[in-house]
Amino acid sequence: MRIVLITSEPSHPLLSLTAALLAPDHHVDVLDPRTPLPVPEPLADVYLLKARTPHALALARDLERRRACVINSAAATALCQDRTSMAALALRAGLPFAATRTFTTLAGLASGPALSGPAVVKSRHSRRHDVVARVDSPSHLRDLAAAHPDEPVVVQDFTPNEGWDHKLWAIGDQFFAGLRRSELSPEGRGPTRTLPLDDLPPGWPALVHRVGEVFSLDVYGVDVIDRGHGAPLIVDINAFPGIRDQPGAPEALAALVSRKGRT
Repeated sequence: MRIVLITSEPSHPLLSLTAALLAPDHHVDVLDPRTPLPVPEPLADVYLLKARTPHALALARDLERRRACVINSAAATALCQDRTSMAALALRAGLPFAATRTFTTLAGLASGPALSGPAVVKSRHSRRHDVVARVDSPSHLRDLAAAHPDEPVVVQDFTPNEGWDHKLWAIGDQFFAGLRRSELSPEGRGPTRTLPLDDLPPGWPALVHRVGEVFSLDVYGVDVIDRGHGAPLIVDINAFPGIRDQPGAPEALAALVSRKGRT
C-alpha cells in the first residue's frame, strides 16, 4: 500500500513516528502542500491531510474528485477552520458548544454596542498566529481592534473556569487526553500534561466520539473547559492536530491508515 503525507513538516513527531511504523510493510511518501494541480498519477491508497492552507485543501479536493481516500476530508478540514460555521453546526447538533457571535471586522465590533461582560474574541478563521484574546473592558477591545482592525472575528462570552483546557484527541475510535493552561491564562500556556482517560468526567469520551460523527472527522481534537461539576463546554474543534507526546498515538494513526487503505 502507498501512503502519502500532505505536509510541509514531515519531521513532525506524530507523522514521522507513524511513517516509521508503516514503512516495513508500506511505501510512505511526502507531498508538498504547494504542489501544482493536478496531483500526478498514480494516486496513492491513502493521503493524510496534515496541512490547512488553501492550496492544500485544493489538492485534497482534487484527490477526492478522483476517488482517493483523504484523511481528513477537505470539507471537514475547511469546516474546522471557520469558527462561525463550526459553532453553527455544533449547536444544531446539540453539542455543548460555546454560543458564538460573528462580526465582519474587529473595528466594527469595537465601534458597536459595548460587550455585556468579559468575552473571548477569536479570529473567525482558525490559523497559526490568529487572534485569541480575553476582553474585559471597552479600552481593551479598542486596543485589540487598533492592532487588527480588519480581522473578521467571533465573540464568545467568557465562561468562568479553573484556567485549564482539556485537550481531547481522537484517532479513529481511540481517544487521548491532556491538560494545558488556557491560552488566555496570564501564566502562559506551558506544556501539555497527559491525562488518563479514567480521570475525565463521565460522558466526555462519548462527547468526543459524537463530535467526530457530526463533523465527519477521523483525526481531530476537541478543546473543552469544565464549567463546574464535570459540565463540558466545547470551545474549539481542530482537524488533524499535532497530538504530541501521547503514548499510543502513532500506533493508532498507523492502524487507522491501514484500515482505511483496505476499504
